[in-house]
Amino acid sequence: MAAIARKTNWFAIWVTVAVVVVIGAVAGAVVWMNADKSSPGTLPTAAHINTDTGAISVGTGSKTLDTWIDLQCPICQSFESTYGSEIQSLVTANTITLNIHPISILDRVTASAAASNQQYSTRAASAMYCVAINDYDKLYTFMQTMYQNQPSESSGAGLSNDEIAAYAQQAGATNSASCIAGNTYTQYVGYITKKTPTQPGSTGIGTPTIAINGSVISNNSIPSSPSDFAALITK
Repeated sequence: MAAIARKTNWFAIWVTVAVVVVIGAVAGAVVWMNADKSSPGTLPTAAHINTDTGAISVGTGSKTLDTWIDLQCPICQSFESTYGSEIQSLVTANTITLNIHPISILDRVTASAAASNQQYSTRAASAMYCVAINDYDKLYTFMQTMYQNQPSESSGAGLSNDEIAAYAQQAGATNSASCIAGNTYTQYVGYITKKTPTQPGSTGIGTPTIAINGSVISNNSIPSSPSDFAALITK
């Protein structure tokens, strides 16, 4: 009976069955992005954003956790669902600094969507920077809200900027709507995505990509237990 009650680690299952597919699909996307993303465009300038790496820093702890995420990525959603509470606890305790890197590798998913919903991955990542600058204290809540309302890859539907702005408002980010509507940081997202590191043993970029204290690790090496993952970060 205990085995039946145990919480399923969907992140571990997703990684096992899908990570090769994600990485394999990225190769073509990277070539497409490289064609017109050679300059950064408007930089998301704020004290807590490293414009050289794209990292939005949350917390002030001495240990670091870097996550490269695509808000369209179901594995990223599963990662947040599995480990998010533990990560937030470490941030709140000033044990770690969480560096969130919003990137875009899944625009192809919405290529056939309504015009207003295309390039969803890029626009969603741009929105993360909008919220990081204009409503910084609501950033994590906004990210969680976007994951909770993530459009399925199979539908290819994406979300419009109006819908993204509505979710920002729902998360308490009340000052970001015009930035989101203006696609302010979409060019920067395309530019910074190219700087995403590859996981050990991989030939292309994928999401989520995780680095602990500056070292990129394979997703397959992430412990299934959130507490064990926390111990890996803080050891």
